[in-house]
Amino acid sequence: MSTAPRIDIDVVAFWHDPYPTLARLRREAPIAFVPQLGSTLLCSRDDIYVCEKQIDVFSSHQPEGLMNRLMGHNMMRKDGEAHLAERKAIFPAVSPKTVKTHWTSQFQAHADRILDALATAGACDFVRDFALPFSAECLKSITGLTNMRFEDMNAWSQGMIDGIANYAGDPAVEARCHAATSGIDAAIDDMVPHLRKQPDQSLLGVMLAGDMPMESIRANIKLAISGGQNEPRDAIAGTVWALLTHPDQLRLLMAGEPPWMQAFEEYSRWISPIGMSPRRVAKPWTVRDVAFEAEERVFLMFGSANRDEKHFARPDEFDVRRDTSKSIAFGAGPHFCAGAWASRAMVADVALPAIFRRLKGLRLVEDEPARMGGWAFRGLLNLPVAWDPPA
Repeated sequence: MSTAPRIDIDVVAFWHDPYPTLARLRREAPIAFVPQLGSTLLCSRDDIYVCEKQIDVFSSHQPEGLMNRLMGHNMMRKDGEAHLAERKAIFPAVSPKTVKTHWTSQFQAHADRILDALATAGACDFVRDFALPFSAECLKSITGLTNMRFEDMNAWSQGMIDGIANYAGDPAVEARCHAATSGIDAAIDDMVPHLRKQPDQSLLGVMLAGDMPMESIRANIKLAISGGQNEPRDAIAGTVWALLTHPDQLRLLMAGEPPWMQAFEEYSRWISPIGMSPRRVAKPWTVRDVAFEAEERVFLMFGSANRDEKHFARPDEFDVRRDTSKSIAFGAGPHFCAGAWASRAMVADVALPAIFRRLKGLRLVEDEPARMGGWAFRGLLNLPVAWDPPA
């Protein structure tokens, strides 16, 4: 393993709130081996920003990694030309132009339909009743798996996320992941004949039209579901919670300054929904005074980078007026999230303005506090809210 200092952590406390531990690591050992996680953590934004681009050293190609074993070899676990070829193949489905001209109107229709059903209720768990179904319905459209229920999209996404973070090797977690991937394969098989006859702009439609091998199509659809469900879901619910707990900032946004996009970007910095990305050390290397051996596993801690005091004043505070240009919530290198434009449109262009326009007097239910968890993937577990139903 690396020569980084060995730092022990409380895994339970880290899951509930990783930020105090990450702040301590940035101060005392920004590159640290954490035995409880079986990896060396890179916690400084500067180190991550440089190392993520060094794909010949910090490789995404992890043949024995959990993602490869459980979900197939997708473009996130490829480097160089192999990664670029698949990224180019899916680009027509998720490009900024396609998102603007094709997907955003569908996102709006999904949001309006769900809000229409919710409006008269006057109260709900916002994670369960809006963020989850909205994210899943949008992802059904983007992937082309419109034959799925939104409940399955969410459950299968969570099953895969739990599986690829199952470093403790819990067999029940692995079994749920296998069940999820089997369900997705069945949904793909059901849609392939239809999309071969009538190609569309979905990920599945675009990859089939481009004659991508079916093994790669399956792996990349699973990749899209594993990240494309939880990140928008958690960002929507989390940003709503952040704004309801910072009413002065909500008033600024309702007045049109700054734009909703800034709230999304600041939340994604403050509570990074995807807080970590693993890498394999491909050859012996040294970063500052820490020597790495080949085949080690390292974690790039995006959640730590986005609270790095060297780049963000008062990093633990949520402030929609902040300059977020140094945030790397979507990554910083060649693996920059391909779905970033779709995610921004879903959350900032559609969901946030629609929520606060439609649900008058939206407020937290004080006697049932919101709970949050996770460090590799972090988000609210519940969000009880109430509003004034229409007369």
